Amino acid sequence: MGDFDFFVGKWDVTNRRLRKRHVGSDDWDEFPGTSVAHSFFDGAGSFDEIRFPTRGFSGSTVRIRDAETGLWSIYWMNSRRGVLEQPPMVGRFVDGVGTFYADDTDEGRPIRCRFIWSRITPTSCRWEQAFSTDGERTWETNWVMDFTRTG
Repeated sequence: MGDFDFFVGKWDVTNRRLRKRHVGSDDWDEFPGTSVAHSFFDGAGSFDEIRFPTRGFSGSTVRIRDAETGLWSIYWMNSRRGVLEQPPMVGRFVDGVGTFYADDTDEGRPIRCRFIWSRITPTSCRWEQAFSTDGERTWETNWVMDFTRTG
């Protein structure tokens, strides 16, 4: 059984994304999505596609667990760019919460990126993305997805 097996299936998604990052804004854009997730390699891999019908694009995530370290690497791609984004987010689940990190850039500035998977139940879960520009002293959550299982 894999850490992301909870995610297998179809989901309705409520997205909340900050309109402007790195400015202390609390102005959120809310929009719908739908997601379908699958497991592979007996739970050591996970793949999903999410569609944002009101935004005109979709995205996919591939997750793979390193058999030696137990760490997951999460790779994102979207239909607008058509490339596998680098670097991957890397981390693990502890006590039912998955936390993943990567060093990246946003709007030309270096950032530390964090994903958190939490509030996991058989019918719901939450994903959050946050950026830090000060070496993880502070975090700005800029995208939240609340998933509700369908069908």
